[in-house]
Amino acid sequence: MNRFERRPMIQGEAVVEYLDGDFRIVKPGAFVRCGVTREPIPLDELRYWSVDLQEAYVSRDAVLQRMGARPKA
Repeated sequence: MNRFERRPMIQGEAVVEYLDGDFRIVKPGAFVRCGVTREPIPLDELRYWSVDLQEAYVSRDAVLQRMGARPKA
């Protein structure tokens, strides 16, 4: 495959190990699911996760909801 060819898009849900400041893809896929809302999160848009709970979050509001805090309006 040369640099101008597109790689085939991997479909389905990925399995990810969440680390401090990074994550490791255990099983390739296109997305992970938010631990709060169950919305799919494309891997290239994944910004929020919990190392302790090993789950991803779609937004900072979802993180606050999981941690028991209410987001400010």
